[in-house]
Amino acid sequence: MQLLSWLNTCSTSNSATTTHNSTISLPIPKHASDTSSSSSPNLTSDDSTSTLYTNYSIQTLPSIPSLQKLTLSPQNLNNFSISYTCLTSLTPHPSRPITSLAIHNNLLYAATENQINVYDRHTCNNLHTFNSNSTSSGSTKTITFSNEMVFTTHQDCKIRVWQKPKPQNNNHRKLTVLPTVNDRLRRFLLPKNYVTIRRHNKRLWIEHADAVTDLAVSNGVIYSVSWDKTLKIWSISDLRCVESVKAHEDAVNAVAVSNDGTVYTGSSDKRIRVWAKPVGEKRHVLVATLEKHKSAVNALALNDDGSVLFSGACDRSILVWEREDSANHMVVSGALRGHQKAILCLINVSDLLLSGSADRTVRIWKRDYDGSFCCVGVLDGHRKPVKCLAAISKYDEESQSSSNGVVSVFSGSLDGEIKVWQLSIGCLATQDQNILNL
Repeated sequence: MQLLSWLNTCSTSNSATTTHNSTISLPIPKHASDTSSSSSPNLTSDDSTSTLYTNYSIQTLPSIPSLQKLTLSPQNLNNFSISYTCLTSLTPHPSRPITSLAIHNNLLYAATENQINVYDRHTCNNLHTFNSNSTSSGSTKTITFSNEMVFTTHQDCKIRVWQKPKPQNNNHRKLTVLPTVNDRLRRFLLPKNYVTIRRHNKRLWIEHADAVTDLAVSNGVIYSVSWDKTLKIWSISDLRCVESVKAHEDAVNAVAVSNDGTVYTGSSDKRIRVWAKPVGEKRHVLVATLEKHKSAVNALALNDDGSVLFSGACDRSILVWEREDSANHMVVSGALRGHQKAILCLINVSDLLLSGSADRTVRIWKRDYDGSFCCVGVLDGHRKPVKCLAAISKYDEESQSSSNGVVSVFSGSLDGEIKVWQLSIGCLATQDQNILNL
């Protein structure tokens, strides 16, 4: 199965128009429908890819019990309220889809093709724009951060490293491209350092051979995955590739890493694989293969302590995996359904899970005391699939309660728009208090 190129689908789209600010006020019980659509988007791609989402029927849903219910339990409902408002919309480039969003301190990074726009996330003013200086780099797939560096991955198989700007200087300076020239020079002479990509085509094993689709940074290590089916591991200290793993039988679309170093990769081969490096060993080994999805896995997210894994796929389901005491890997506990088309992005913030879909909506999920989930809100207004999400929370420091606060959510779509949302979370007893300002 070949992977759909969302960006090529939308590169010739009509210019997007900025929507007006809107407020969505829907009661909690009305957004947790467990319905499914008998049809899916029939999207087209370029000559090198094929349509992936074609006429999915209800039979393609994973045969996993649903974890969701219509309302929260009385105990949770009496201590939880949520309201949400669309504050504004940003359009970095009217004809280019939003391909990646990331938040770092007070800045919002938004990628449109090979261009990256930097916004003040409070005022939503565009502070700076930088790019890869090469149209051949293709679209930017993901953005992440470590210390004073910004990492971006691209369609041209490269990972670019940027120096974060100094105070009162908005310019991002490109430091290098991974793999670095020095890393290549160390290895190019020895035949053992080459792997066969396809017939009569060999590359150094430190190079990705296709688009780098996702990136995770943890404990001084970079984990990158690609449509070339590999997981590569890089040392941040010297920016060298230290390991390459043939991770899947098809394109790898997502990677997530827990604090203990466990690595999760999601692929178009419908599988999630779990990797770990045993004590004293130099290489990662396969710990488990999680097989419950019926189609390509597009997105992964972990909760704060890494005990729960969420996976989203083209089968329109979000599967919830939890660690069992008797196992050293995750087991599926249930499914979250409600989106009408493929799940494209997931993010966990605070105790909320947010999911973006090809059905043009973002759903907000909250876990109940008994382990079930309730959909407590649906954010809509985009005119094309929601490709990426970023979120950050601020809690009420006076009450020191995780039930009071504000979550800022940014949703990026193939329609070229970024919508800025404010979620206000609090106890029902304090529902009439003023919304906290970020």
